[in-house]
Amino acid sequence: MNLEIITPDKKLFEGKVKSATFPGSEGSFGVLNNHAAMIATLKKGKVELIEDNNNKLEFAVNGGVVEVNNNKVIVLAE
Repeated sequence: MNLEIITPDKKLFEGKVKSATFPGSEGSFGVLNNHAAMIATLKKGKVELIEDNNNKLEFAVNGGVVEVNNNKVIVLAE
């Protein structure tokens, strides 16, 4: 699936990932390929990604919103 992490200042990440884990305001949650469409709010924490090549990445966020739709994930992070 394609994932973008965007902050008010710049785009932190854009690429294909196998999975992503987010610090949701109601608890952490993961997203895999073909996940149901959803929108969720984020709290301060780490977004953890596993790229298609199995490389693991982490990004710190202070909150934000994540949208999942048709294997495209967009994170608007603070």
